[in-house]
Formats: sequence, structure tokens, C-alpha cells
Amino acid sequence: MHVATSPAFKENATKAIGNAGLQKALARSGPSFIARRAAAVAGLPEFEELRNTARDIKNHALANLDFYLEEYEANVVKAGGQVHWCTDADAARAAVLSICQRVGAKTVTKGKSMIGEEIAINHHLERHGITPVETDLGEYIIQLRDELPSHIIAPAFHLNMEDWEEAFRKHHTDLDPAREFLERRDILTEARTKLRSSFLAADVGITGANFLIAETGSSVIVTNEGNGDLTQTLPRVHIVLASIEKCVPTIEDCTSLLRVLARSATGQDFSVYTTFSTGVRRPGDLDGPEEYHVILIDNGRSAMIGTEFQEMLRCIRCAACMNHCPVYGAVGGHAYGWVYPGPMGSVLTPGLIGVDQAGHLPNASTFCGKCESVCPVKIPLPKLMRHWREREFERHLSPAAYRTNLGLWAWFARRPALYRLATRAAAASLGWFGRKKGKFASLPFAGGWTGGRDLPAPEGDTFFARYARAQREGTL
Repeated sequence: MHVATSPAFKENATKAIGNAGLQKALARSGPSFIARRAAAVAGLPEFEELRNTARDIKNHALANLDFYLEEYEANVVKAGGQVHWCTDADAARAAVLSICQRVGAKTVTKGKSMIGEEIAINHHLERHGITPVETDLGEYIIQLRDELPSHIIAPAFHLNMEDWEEAFRKHHTDLDPAREFLERRDILTEARTKLRSSFLAADVGITGANFLIAETGSSVIVTNEGNGDLTQTLPRVHIVLASIEKCVPTIEDCTSLLRVLARSATGQDFSVYTTFSTGVRRPGDLDGPEEYHVILIDNGRSAMIGTEFQEMLRCIRCAACMNHCPVYGAVGGHAYGWVYPGPMGSVLTPGLIGVDQAGHLPNASTFCGKCESVCPVKIPLPKLMRHWREREFERHLSPAAYRTNLGLWAWFARRPALYRLATRAAAASLGWFGRKKGKFASLPFAGGWTGGRDLPAPEGDTFFARYARAQREGTL
């Protein structure tokens, strides 16, 4: 099982910045997500209105979550399925294992599921003699390499072609060692060849859920490879892993959210496959499971409801925030040390594993606001990160030097005249000493900055002084 390394974020980030392979992958893949989203949004004039609608749907669902979850369960049962209510990861793992053992499962196929990563279901099944097989292409190689995903929609975002080839040659030793990997299609063909037998042999299929629809008791997945459909229709048992905030009231609400999901995630109007699953196979159905189980997982979500962090539960896992985040773009996903990276992870992870473990993450932000501006459900991510910073400060978890310096700044800030005098003196001094080069390669108390970049020298005055002068001169 992967242990959270979020407390070592600074060390992780330093390693990531020095990792040439990772930097190559980030430079290659990052800009394409941004460009595709921009093109998709430009082609839909009502996109901003849809964002408001999506936000309101999720707010309504969260405000009435108890009602809609009960309605959802009633409709799952009506369709021949069963809902297993799980308060935490241990309960969820036990429920999945119990189902698999009862039906004598030896092989389990799995579609991509971040909640599956959160509860570490693969390792749990393996410890009990059951073989889980990831069928999403990115998750498949992550499983071969025994890594966590580095991105929530592109799990192998951090890998290059040579990494894929190395892993496939290492694990697919039954194939021709002289085979060549010249393009992506070669990778895809080999993965399809290896996975086909697993699809046919699986006793149980496990998928995640992008949405749960209370009105019908349906689970919804969006994929681009079709593996999710094979995972949930070929085995005789289908298990859905879903966290409680995935529930929405109606099919109409779900389709509204789907209109912003793919555009925000991959720049597609819709993903290639959007699949609604409702209960067990009915008489006359050509395929489908004999048993349909939903593992409904809380694992800390209900504790966020009614708090300042409730807005985080609107997240529909599109990854737009991390695709546009300069910090994620520099260090990738593994630096964050757990399942959820980027801005959404910087808010969600402290809520799930504790700010004492993940306190570095809300601080790993430039607060440029880009994450909030692209979020399809308008989650105020910078505001929520500030709330975690406040919690960290209140619990005396932040470094002593940080607390001392912040206290010193607060003392000056409460005395405006003295604050302006001190800042003007500092700006003038730094401007004078840096007048020749216009920058500082090193500076006392600023090593964290100058260790990796130069600090521009002030031009000799503060913003407040310039603003006041401009007002007097009438140039504003």
C-alpha cells in the first residue's frame, strides 16, 4: 500500500524539478490540455452560464444530500442492486472483499477510479489472493510500475514513450523481445492483447462513478477507451465504488454536468463513451451483470459538509485546475504525496488525511487564481487553501520562523504610519543597493527565493507612495 508522503512535499518537489524525464513529460503534455479546453469553451457561447448551472446543481445536491442518497438507494434496490454504506476506507475494502470472496472471484477487472486509489483496494485484494487488473491504459502501466497516478484523468501523465517501452518489456516477457515500439499505437495494441484475456476471465468488474443519479439509481462513467463498458458488462458481478458527493438529483442534472465535464477535462464536447448503468441484467438484455453493488463511501466527506470546506465537494474531477496550475506544471502530481494532486488536492487532501499530514499542500500555490477561473463548478480554491493555512496557523503546525515573522508583520500592519515608514525605508535601501544590476542574486532572509532565481530590485518607492503621488498629480 502506498503511504502518503505529503509531509515531504518540499523534498518531493525538489526531486521533481530535477527529474529530467518528468520535466520532459510535463513540457510535452501540459500545454495541450490548456489549448484544447480553450478551444472547446470558445465553441460553446453558453459555457459560463452552464458553469453557474453546474455550481447550483451541486450546491442543491449537497444541501439535500441525505434525501438524495436515500432516494438513490431506494432506486438501486428497485433495479435489483444493493448499496453498501461505508463510513471509511476499512469498511469499503471489507465490503468489496466480502462480495469477491462470496462469489469465489479469482480475477477482478477494474476501470479507472480515484476513490479506488483512495481506499487502496488493489493492494487489499492482492493480500487476500485476488488479482485485480487495471484496464484503463494509463492505470494499467501505473499498476505495472507500482505507482500512484500523477493526474486524476491522465494517470500516466508523468511518463514518456521510453518509460512505457521499458515497463512493457519488463513485464510482458512472453512476447517477442525483438518487437519494436515506434508509436503510441504499438503500446495500445500490446496492452489490448494482454488485457483481452483478463476481460474474459474476470469474475467481478469494479468501476468508479462520475455521477450517481438519485432519480433512477444509475451510476455514470465517462471514458475514452471503452474498457469501462467491458469491465461492467462482461463479469457476472459489477461493483461500483463511489463517494457520497457524487450523487445528483436527476438525469437532466447529470447531463448538464456532463456538458462541462469533458470540455473542462480533455477539451472534448463529450467523452467517447458515456455509460449509464442501472441495476442487474433484466430478461431480454444481451449483457450485464447478475449482481450490482454500490460501495458508497464517506471517508471524511460528511465532516466537510456544513463547514467552510463544503464547496470542495462540488468537484467533478475534471482536472482543469491542475492542468492550469503553475505549481503542478513544475512538479507534477507525485510531489503532492497522495491520491489527489494540484489545487483540488491541496484542498481535499488535508480534509481527508488531516492538515497535520498535508499542511504543505495549501501553501504550494502562487494564488494566481487560474484554478478557480477554469473550474467548471466554480470552486473558490484559493479561498479554501487560505482557510487551511489559517487552520494550520491556529494549530501551531506552521514553522516557528514563519509564525514569528508573520507576527512581526502583523505588529507593523496594525500601525499604518510605522508600517509605511518601514516599507519606504526598506524599498529605498534595496533600490539603492540594487541600482547597478537591477536584481539580487542573494539576499539575507530571502534564500528561499534567491536559491533558485534572482530577486528584482525595487525601483526605490512603495506602491502606496506611488499611488498617493499619482492621485496628487491627477494621473490615475
